[in-house]
Formats: sequence, C-alpha cells, structure tokens
Amino acid sequence: MPGMDKVVESAAEAVADIGDGASLAVGGFGMSGVPTVLIAALLEQGATDLETISNNLGVDGFGLGTLLAAGRIRRTVGSYVGNNKEFARQYLAGELELELTPQGTLAERLRAGGAGIPAFFTPAGVGTLVADGGLPWRYAADGSVAVMSPPKEIREFDGVRYVLERALTPDFALVHAWKGDRHGNLVYRRSARNFNPDSAAAGRITIAQVEHLVEPGEIDPDAVHTPGIHVQRVVHVPDVEKPVEFRTVQK
Repeated sequence: MPGMDKVVESAAEAVADIGDGASLAVGGFGMSGVPTVLIAALLEQGATDLETISNNLGVDGFGLGTLLAAGRIRRTVGSYVGNNKEFARQYLAGELELELTPQGTLAERLRAGGAGIPAFFTPAGVGTLVADGGLPWRYAADGSVAVMSPPKEIREFDGVRYVLERALTPDFALVHAWKGDRHGNLVYRRSARNFNPDSAAAGRITIAQVEHLVEPGEIDPDAVHTPGIHVQRVVHVPDVEKPVEFRTVQK
C-alpha cells in the first residue's frame, strides 16, 4: 500500500531526529535483544542529556553502556544495576539519576503506556521505600542524597494494600526484532523478546532494527508480536552482533 513502507535506508537516518533531552525506551535484557545498531547510530549522532527506560544499561562497552560511558545519559529508569561498573560508578558519584523500579512493575509501566492506561495499582513494593519514598534517585558529589523518590499513593482493595504506579510513554523506543516487514509488523525470537514488545508499544515514535526484512503478507498474522501500528521506522540489520554475556560450557 502506498505510504505504508516504513523502511529507512540506514540506522543513522532512523535516529536523526532524536534530540537532546529525549526519553527513550530501549528493549533488551543483558545482551539479548538489544538494538545495538540503533544505539551505535545514536552515539554517532551526538544526542545528549538522554533519559533511558530499560531493564538495565547493558554491560561496560556494549549497548546502552556505550552511551553511558560517553556521558550522554542523564537519567535512567530501570530494575538492575549489576554487571556494569560504570553504571554503578556514575550513580554513586552523582553523575546519573536512577529511578530503580521492580522488574515486573517496569514491564507493566511500559505495557500500560502502550495500552493508553495512565496508571495502575500493584502490590509490588508496598511496605518498602518503593512505595513509601526515600530511595536515592541522585547522589550529590559529597555522597549525600540530592534527590529522593517521592511517596506514592497507597490504596486498599479487598483487604490488600496496593501502590499506584504511573505508565511510561517515552518520546522514542528503540527495539530489536528477529523478523519484520515493510509495514512494521515485528516478530521476536525466544529470549530476545524480553522488553522489546512493551517498549515498542510505549514509544511515541518506535524504531525497529530487524534481522530479516520481508514483504507484507509474508508474516502469518497470528505470529506477529508487535503490530505495525506501533512502529514508525524499520531498519534492516542482517549481520547484527550477538555476544554472550555469560558463557557456560559442560566439561
């Protein structure tokens, strides 16, 4: 159909309008399903003062870790800090603001954003600093807490206490898919699916890098994980790097 072809020629073209201060939902879990080509293009593009929403910031020297090392991320919303020494260093030094969020809550905040639900109640975090406030979001250079998380609304339903969590609707989403067509319909593969579908739905402008680009109609509609209505740009990346974070072998 005319006007439905969302394929752009390069990753550089796809991320060209991501400006300073933009918020980004980025798919991936560790090294699995990370949109590395789009991240590398953004690093080259030069946007700074970014806010990222991702399970973690990758590892040192890989994925979002490259943007972090270049000092381009101002704030991040995530659930895991481990395996990235620079992430921990910047946070403790007061160079990076971190909104630490339970992993399931993070996924649901993205899913809710994509579904048009502004907020929801969850039992996760009730009775902790997640709900009561006081989590260090940003440290000062002297090690004191400069910004703390605020308390959240608590409500009781059927005798159970729940905390109110706000949905996430970032300016952009960067995702990795195994297969995609020119209309933006996406299929993820196994564990690389992780946060990619929720991120894709939540972003106001979603950019997908796909390993296998096919023509419309070649993907069984029942196999589509992210419908093309959520995707604005598609980049073909046939030879994307897939490193292994922890390699386990049997003797």
